[in-house]
Order: sequence, then structure tokens, then C-alpha cells
Amino acid sequence: RFHGEGYQEGYAEGSHAGVVEGRRYGSLHGAKIGSEIGCYLGFALTWHRLLQKCMDEKNSKKIRALDSLIGMVQKFPYEDPTYDKLQEDLEKIRGKFKQVCSMLNIQSDFRIGTERSSLTF
Repeated sequence: RFHGEGYQEGYAEGSHAGVVEGRRYGSLHGAKIGSEIGCYLGFALTWHRLLQKCMDEKNSKKIRALDSLIGMVQKFPYEDPTYDKLQEDLEKIRGKFKQVCSMLNIQSDFRIGTERSSLTF
């Protein structure tokens, strides 16, 4: 009887602790992904606006790449944590961001730390 009661108490306590830890982990990593995606969108929108001022063939290709990045970010499923291709889509966005940076001849370094997050050029 004591063994059974102890098991039930331990199971209930472990389940509660797991839910709390999972919620904290999800919030932390969700915020990191949101920050990263937000930086990509802000970067792309800013450069899109700057390049529209002087349209030529070179800028046309860059603008198309920026449009693609903006579209990918806007289609990203922010509100669905159960989306099965979330990591795959995030990697595609990161790849497109690196491609755009290369086209713009910009060194990019996106870092997320506990004390700060930054996007440096």
C-alpha cells in the first residue's frame, strides 16, 4: 500500500515539475526564435526600402531575393508550436538570409545569448 501511494505521489509531483519545466523551456526558445525571425524581417524590409530608391539590374536581383525572404518570414507559423516542419522552415529562412547577406556583401552574425541578442554587420 505504501509503495503504491508513494508511486502515485511521486508520479503526480514529477508530472507537475515536467509541465512547469516544459513551459519555461518552450517560452525561452520560442522567444529566441521570435527574436531571430523578427531581426530577419526588419533587416529585409529595411534593405528592400533602401534598394527601391535606385533600381537597376543588380538591385532587381537583390530585391527579388529580399522579397523571397520577406515572404518566407511572413508565412512562418508563429502560432503553431506543433507544426512538424518548423525547424526545416527555420533553416530555409536562415539559408535565404545568408544568401541575401552575400548578395549585399554584408557580413552577418546573429547571436543569441542570455544577456543580449544582437545582429551585427
